[in-house]
Amino acid sequence: MANTRALPQRRTATKKATGRKPPAPARKATVIALPVRALRGDDAYQAIRRRILDNVYPPGHQALESALAEDLGISRTPVREALIRLSNEGLVEVIPRHGMRVLPVSPLDMREIYEVLTALESAAAEMLARRKPTDAELRPLVDATRDMGRALKANDLDAWAAADERFHQGLVELAGNRTLIDAVARLADRVHRARMFTLRLRPKPTTSTEEHTAMLDRIRAGDARGVVEVNRAHRERAGRELLAIFERYRLHQL
Repeated sequence: MANTRALPQRRTATKKATGRKPPAPARKATVIALPVRALRGDDAYQAIRRRILDNVYPPGHQALESALAEDLGISRTPVREALIRLSNEGLVEVIPRHGMRVLPVSPLDMREIYEVLTALESAAAEMLARRKPTDAELRPLVDATRDMGRALKANDLDAWAAADERFHQGLVELAGNRTLIDAVARLADRVHRARMFTLRLRPKPTTSTEEHTAMLDRIRAGDARGVVEVNRAHRERAGRELLAIFERYRLHQL
């Protein structure tokens, strides 16, 4: 009992002698972990979406949830969540007890998509030209245009298409309007599907590369009207080429 009383007395004396409080115990860092289920659901969404856009799962492709889950190495629950998101984006049709079916794109769909995409992207180009971006800001567009030219010389259409998409995505992002960026992204996904399907059915895209260079020149010059005219002509020509392929090969949908 005597020892028990002496211990707090010694601590009190130390506090009085030093005038300092004993150090507080170190706080443990709080680690916020994302739910595994959420991570898997997003992984499933990204994986299925990528396969649809690249036509690994072509239009009309059907797959059971169980088959998709086995293919991705995860359970059926995140697959089901991913299919709901993809259905909301208009990429798949969810079929009860039968998984999903990849939705096709019709000529009418593509005509409407190109009309809206042309208007939105032209607005982005106008905003960018009026702002007169620096050379550093325009570097991604310059690099993409350079890579398009190199890909054409190497006859690598896949590399050309990737560089072309980088240019258009960078153009819209540099405009800095988040609502516009989100709207274009949803349309660009559908254009990507059609492009990958028809890439080798179109003429060699030398004109397209030249039009990108012309857009860059007008943006540097702050020529808002000029860049809108070039971009509009560029997108309208691409749309006409795509629709011509639908007609030539009698494609009612892809």
